[in-house]
Amino acid sequence: MNIPMAKAKAQLSELVKRAQAGEKIHLTKHGEVVATLSAPIRPGGSKGLFGALKGQIWIADDFDELGPEWDEYTK
Repeated sequence: MNIPMAKAKAQLSELVKRAQAGEKIHLTKHGEVVATLSAPIRPGGSKGLFGALKGQIWIADDFDELGPEWDEYTK
């Protein structure tokens, strides 16, 4: 949904409720989209960035060891 900034100022509370319900609301100025209201990226207390992949990825023990094909570059 596109809505002009002037109209959005008068209806901000209603627009925020609609965005929380999952609707994307594009705020426009002179016909161009200048901002978007949308639902939160992390709803309901989901994990933040740090630790979000704990237990889902692993790094090999030899991750930082170079193979023989790199010998000429490391001398």
